[in-house]
Amino acid sequence: MASAVEYKGLKAGYHCGYCDSKEGKASCGMWAHSMTVRDYQDLIDRGWRRSGKYVYKPVMNQTCCPQYTIRCRPLHFQPSKSHKKVLKKMLKFLAKGEISKGNCEDEPMDSTMDDAVAGDFALINKLDIRCDLKTLSDDLKESFESEDMKGKNSKKDESSELIQSQDVEQKLGSGEPSHLVKVHTVPKPGKGADLSKPPCRKAKEIRKERKRLKLMQQNPAGELEGFQAQSQPPSLFPPKAKSNQPKSLEDLILESLPEDASHKLEVRLVPVSFEDPEFKSSFSQSFSLYVKYQMAIHQDPPDECGKTEFTRFLCSSPLEAENSHNGPDCGYGSFHQQYWLDGKIIAVGVIDILPYCVSSVYLYYDPDYSFLSLGVYSALREIAFTRQLHEKASQLSYYYMGFYIHSCPKMKYKGQYRPSDLLCPETYVWVPIEQCLPSLENSKYCRFNQDPEAVDEGRCKEPDRLQVFHKKAIMPYGVYKKHQKDPSEEASVLQYASLVGQACSERMLLFRN
Repeated sequence: MASAVEYKGLKAGYHCGYCDSKEGKASCGMWAHSMTVRDYQDLIDRGWRRSGKYVYKPVMNQTCCPQYTIRCRPLHFQPSKSHKKVLKKMLKFLAKGEISKGNCEDEPMDSTMDDAVAGDFALINKLDIRCDLKTLSDDLKESFESEDMKGKNSKKDESSELIQSQDVEQKLGSGEPSHLVKVHTVPKPGKGADLSKPPCRKAKEIRKERKRLKLMQQNPAGELEGFQAQSQPPSLFPPKAKSNQPKSLEDLILESLPEDASHKLEVRLVPVSFEDPEFKSSFSQSFSLYVKYQMAIHQDPPDECGKTEFTRFLCSSPLEAENSHNGPDCGYGSFHQQYWLDGKIIAVGVIDILPYCVSSVYLYYDPDYSFLSLGVYSALREIAFTRQLHEKASQLSYYYMGFYIHSCPKMKYKGQYRPSDLLCPETYVWVPIEQCLPSLENSKYCRFNQDPEAVDEGRCKEPDRLQVFHKKAIMPYGVYKKHQKDPSEEASVLQYASLVGQACSERMLLFRN
């Protein structure tokens, strides 16, 4: 199955939910009738993002709040102090039913993190749906769906289609810059933690370190061993270093609960397909949770939280389900990760599983359980899930968190999931976030690649090879353009080619009517 898209062009001068500018937002978009996971992986590595079946790319040097694609490296991820507090809070609630009263003073991100994680895609997607998707022609959509594409049956419910495996052949390069620079910048007051500094250490650890150094100075020959033996008898605690190893993310999440635990939490991965019995049976409960969340957290009126909006927004995906012999057991595609507490859904994380990453799409949860910091908790679970998938599919090793918006204080929390990288908006290579922060302090829009000679290696160099679907026939753009006299048609196709890159332009079918 080939990806089939309709390019909608540039949409500029509409409301931004981040800075509240009335005419500052600008993005290019396309409607994806179907899309392979390989193509979508390549697109998000060029700054694209999906909202339902609408795939869009911010015009970074024009939009009021530049949105940089951010990815976390889960294989090297270590939970921070605040992350551990969220996980412990959940364990205490499950074990004893304890409910935390308010946020700790040393956990300033906690209250905003929940809203930001949950509200991130709500802002982007709601705006793009209202401003872009309503301009789509229903007649055009129907005419496309009725066309016979190489023996493909007329489309039924697109969200229910499954497709057999297609091996992923091409591994994406990391694009790490060759010269990394250590930067030490102090954030402005109220702008969050300094990401260039190491995490804080406990006072107890610092005291132990001082005592050990003092003993070494007094007797370098061997009194240090006496200190070690005094603080930790070898017969009871062999290898001190091992006992001091920090708990892994998995240890913190899956810590055993007592047999008489107050609550039971179960996380289920459900394919987004109305043919899947589990998805179908839980749809009503999941939809009710979505309505409750949107009305309470985002103050949406009831008429904007209907079943149609929910299905189009979170249950309709262009991604074709695929399976591969060297891929994860669950396959690739779009999924709902449901959090069941005592037999009831309290949160749903919408994710895409792609050849090289787990991509977070959206989260909605029961506001009655806000005290559990479900936005942070679900992000940590998704990072751990990525690590789990990596064990079977070694190439799947990144967790994409959507967009990082440095100019919006509420969206800067994503930089706390370290180590992480930002995508250079000009050369599309990944650059460690620490190297990007000094530039972002000076300018909203930045080129992160430090090499002035570097260019976009994946750019479209041969537009005539772009694949066009026209009048039920597939042809190269070089053939198609010979029959076109409208100069705006060529400008639109070339703009599309420059944004999707050479590889995608040759694989995806660009629908022209």
